[in-house]
Amino acid sequence: MQAELPRDKPPPLAPGERAARRAVSSGTGFVVAARRIMTNHHVIDGCAEVAARLPDGRELPARVLASDATRDLALLSTEAEAGPVLLFRSAGAYRRGEGVVTYGFPLAGLLSSGPTLTTGEVSALAGLADNQRHIQISAPVQPGNSGGPLLDMRGQVIGVVVSKLNAGQIARQTGDIPQNVNFAVKHTEALEFLREQNVAATPGPANDAPRAADAVGEVAHPSTLFLRCLK
Repeated sequence: MQAELPRDKPPPLAPGERAARRAVSSGTGFVVAARRIMTNHHVIDGCAEVAARLPDGRELPARVLASDATRDLALLSTEAEAGPVLLFRSAGAYRRGEGVVTYGFPLAGLLSSGPTLTTGEVSALAGLADNQRHIQISAPVQPGNSGGPLLDMRGQVIGVVVSKLNAGQIARQTGDIPQNVNFAVKHTEALEFLREQNVAATPGPANDAPRAADAVGEVAHPSTLFLRCLK
């Protein structure tokens, strides 16, 4: 009943742009170390090439270094710096009801071509069927948000947006449409995945003051990238 967020199907490439390849889907990624980008496994699965668009509009080719289908995480590399590193939460457990912010590129070709920010709360400390790798969040997410950062109100990464409940299937079974039941891979899983790849994430200070959602968005903006899957 859990549905991974489908990769968006963006508009066709401009004439002459990567003529030998076709952009077939898109997602979100974010900078976790120098020239290293994290996203979901399902965002890059089956891609012949991946292109990362920076906030200033420049595009960099990205190479898949490692991918973990069980965690649904992937690590990409770029030859040039893609942006500042986002900090990971280093202290404090998740709390039900704590505020969270998502930042990413949902519904490419339909909504704004720029990033979208949504807010919500941590709803549960596990995912569907008590999946301990995930947390449940109420922040709205759509196709294309996959692989984007889930941030706390200090602007520190506490998860990677991954999926939402299959509302259509639940509605057919129960007659009711679930609302705002979405999931993120816990940052502890992401950190363990990075350690396995010998990538050191940067921890954030535990005493940072909470920020408003727009300020968290300003932290995320230069580090969050639009990813295109080319086949």
